[in-house]
Amino acid sequence: MTSELPQSVPAPARRTVVAAVGAAGLAVALTACGSDSDSSGSSTSQADAGSGGASSDSGASSGSGGTALAKTSDIPEGGGTIFKDKGVVVTQPTAGTFKAFSSKCTHAGCAVGSVANGVIHCPCHNSEFSVEDGSVKKGPATQPLPAAQITVSGDSITLA
Repeated sequence: MTSELPQSVPAPARRTVVAAVGAAGLAVALTACGSDSDSSGSSTSQADAGSGGASSDSGASSGSGGTALAKTSDIPEGGGTIFKDKGVVVTQPTAGTFKAFSSKCTHAGCAVGSVANGVIHCPCHNSEFSVEDGSVKKGPATQPLPAAQITVSGDSITLA
């Protein structure tokens, strides 16, 4: 009678285990940072190229079929309102001029947290952006907030 010796299966190398754990941790971290990316991806189309273009979106043609966001009276002059569920922030830099930007900070992907005194503020690392054109006023962010397209018709603001 011959008996076969059981063959041992080699355990994964230590490097393999460490790399797998690191990759899993990175995946979790990236998922947490980009939790709003599905809604902001569709709403960040470049409307007025972010820096100048038209000075106001008011008076644009009605009937664009966009998603209703707010009334013009809901957006404070010199400030703005964040629409987290839509991934957009709408500002009114001067009376009757409305702008829209992605609400996702360009530094680490956090959602911006407040708008006041001409500044859109990100609470994660204190980056600040202009309500006028989305440009960086204070880092660590180095890229402006991407413009989003809105339509102002009468007293209604819609996301195109």
